[in-house]
Amino acid sequence: MPRSYYLFRSGRLRRQENTLYLEGTNGEEKRPIPIEDVRDLYLFGEVDLNTKLLNFLGQHGIVLHCFNYYGFYTGSFYPREGNVSGHLLVRQVEHYLDGAKRLYLARQFVEGALFHIRRNLAYYQRRGRGVDPLLQQVDEAMARLEAVATVPDLMGLEGRARDAYYGAFNLLMDLEEPFQQRVRRPPDNLINALLSFGNTLLYTAVLTEVYITPLHPTISYLHEPSQRRFSLALDIAEVFRPLIVDRVIFRVVNRNMLGEEDLEALGQSGGVYLGEKGRKVFVQALEETLGTTVFHRTLKRHVSYRHLLRLEAYKLVRHLLEMEPYKAFHAWW
Repeated sequence: MPRSYYLFRSGRLRRQENTLYLEGTNGEEKRPIPIEDVRDLYLFGEVDLNTKLLNFLGQHGIVLHCFNYYGFYTGSFYPREGNVSGHLLVRQVEHYLDGAKRLYLARQFVEGALFHIRRNLAYYQRRGRGVDPLLQQVDEAMARLEAVATVPDLMGLEGRARDAYYGAFNLLMDLEEPFQQRVRRPPDNLINALLSFGNTLLYTAVLTEVYITPLHPTISYLHEPSQRRFSLALDIAEVFRPLIVDRVIFRVVNRNMLGEEDLEALGQSGGVYLGEKGRKVFVQALEETLGTTVFHRTLKRHVSYRHLLRLEAYKLVRHLLEMEPYKAFHAWW
């Protein structure tokens, strides 16, 4: 089964027949990567490549995600779509331009996110972590969802609920330094660095799954469509961030797999970033989670967390084609 490859080593990535090779810059043995084994590629090292390689990846529908020296996402090579539907594209645009239809989808994405936020808090509530007041704030936000009349107001409601959720992080994790607030550009502490890195990895994982579908990745409903990002992947990732990224963070911190010693200073900005060792630990933990399987009650078979991302995209396709109303994913286990 194809899998994601995370390349931390610097060198040159090239094609030889039907195999990719990463050749190291310091005389390391070149590493073969069979093309049929690749779902997508993540480049964290300084990797040279050429258009011949990109054409090869495009022929096989392989998405390439690039990160800079600090582990910050810089962009993706998104091959020409092979599963194109003009009819679906028209319906995507119609649902964006129609205020009521857009609001319905945006509300579903937020509702799914809040459901999983509440699920995380309830898990720790049962373990006596004292999150009751914060859980109540999330419940109140969920109760007000149907009354929200605009997408900006919807995002504001989610933002306030998420702030309450972040306020519980000091109760959910054994932190060396208290977590004060969410800071993104640049992250200023361990938790913010983990959130930024984890959310980016989930976004790119969703983008890879969206590529397989006939959906257009730049037409979105909760986040504004942008020329600088594939905003539909942000919409779908919103539902899964608490379920996947946040739970990975709780695990790696509480098990002392990552700590302040894994951070490095970001120049004179006062920001920090996750060093290479820390990124490798987090990537492995995230991959373990994405590979975890659950029994799907509708499909009657086991599916991985990663496959749930693709199923969510296809649920959106069915909604846009008026086959079945979209309902955001709710974990049932």
